[in-house]
Amino acid sequence: MQESNRGKVKKMPKNLTQILKEKGNTVEMLRNSRIGMYIYPVVAPEFSNWRTEQMAWRHSAVLFDQSHHMDELIVEGPDASKFLESLAINSFANFGVDRAKHYVPVTPAGHVIGDMIIFRERDDKFVLVGRAPTANWLRYNASLGKHDVKLTHDPRSPSRPDGKEVNRVHYRFQIQGPDAPKIFEKMNGGPIPDIKFFHVDWINIGSKKVQALRHGMAGAPGLEVWGPYAEKDEVREIIVKAAKDAGVDLYLVGARAYSTNTLESGWIPSPLPGIYTGAELQGYRDWLTEDSYEATGSIGGSLVSENIEDYYVNPYELGYGIYVKFDHDFVGREALEKMKSQPQRKKVTFEWNAEDVMKVIASNFVPGGEAYKWIDLPQPNYASSSADKIMHGDKVVGMSMFNGYSYNERCMLSLGIVDADVQEGDVLTLIWGEPNGGTGKTSIEKGHKQAEIRVRVSPTPYAAEARENYAESWRTKKV
Repeated sequence: MQESNRGKVKKMPKNLTQILKEKGNTVEMLRNSRIGMYIYPVVAPEFSNWRTEQMAWRHSAVLFDQSHHMDELIVEGPDASKFLESLAINSFANFGVDRAKHYVPVTPAGHVIGDMIIFRERDDKFVLVGRAPTANWLRYNASLGKHDVKLTHDPRSPSRPDGKEVNRVHYRFQIQGPDAPKIFEKMNGGPIPDIKFFHVDWINIGSKKVQALRHGMAGAPGLEVWGPYAEKDEVREIIVKAAKDAGVDLYLVGARAYSTNTLESGWIPSPLPGIYTGAELQGYRDWLTEDSYEATGSIGGSLVSENIEDYYVNPYELGYGIYVKFDHDFVGREALEKMKSQPQRKKVTFEWNAEDVMKVIASNFVPGGEAYKWIDLPQPNYASSSADKIMHGDKVVGMSMFNGYSYNERCMLSLGIVDADVQEGDVLTLIWGEPNGGTGKTSIEKGHKQAEIRVRVSPTPYAAEARENYAESWRTKKV
């Protein structure tokens, strides 16, 4: 007998509030998420090999394809500027047209939600590019109807498209490296305008007129360019030909190497959004759907706490204190004003001890032996947000948040935060792997054991090029 669907109630989608209530423990939910590895989608893993591609951004030139792994959010309307400034630690006082900023929103308690790069195209139009948490927060606040704004959301490409066609509104390329200026001049048909850091101007890519942001993601001179996605392949071919005509070895960078460039330049890309607690955020958790980043994301690593807030960070800890301006009202202002005078943890680079790393890797080549957690090269992160304990003796003094191998530096590095009294040069211990053989994440090999890896506290950015030659910002030694 066939079952009839007549009279059945359609199952309604859940929201984050309901999911958290069902799970009971937020930390356990995120530590056991089954979402799998974080993937940089669509772009090939390698075009040559990831070691050569890493070296190229230091010694010649590279082409990063950023068209797929980030959300894009267009915010426009009479209240666009007021709306965006009310949700950011950044001031818009000197934010003119054809400029960009590193946009950072926080919760009422002052915890970082995420970050995006924001471009001002008109007085009443902005484009934001970055990970989903900030886009989701802006979309929710726009839905409250308090501002006259229109939002257009283009979410990141699917992690596993399974051969299906993928389209975006815009392509987005970065051309970086010491030889990049030769490519710019050749593809532009002459010298490009003198674009200031994080300013935007128009240049030529062959017959195409495109916008270009002066950037420096890998620590060397660079431009970010974008335009209609339908022109993506044509524009890439013009760039590649311009490099050849200029006598420059241009390397296309695959997803494996791309994800590691931040280790040298010092940006932590995936702090856990601090939105799982706080009565003021109840409406937001009600709005977030069961398939949202916040509901499906994962925490991986050796730091285990019953309190989800132990995984939160504030702007001062991430080095974004230079962005915090109290010349405007914004969500979280009161909390940050109180924090400002208090001792803060600080962002550092951890340089992993090579002998300890090799011991961990070697354990996986002993038949029948007990293996340490696998270290995948060049990018061993296995969750949406990483949280590994940093120890000084028996005391937890920090958290490692983003790991990877740099062929340029010939070492494993990670970015994270440490207590205020930890000094550069101190040797601490990173606990690698999860306790009790690992959690329920699909990215975990069951039954691994934890390892102690010595780490030296080092500067951020780690690469001298980025530390010494960036325009004055959180990255430079001047601040």
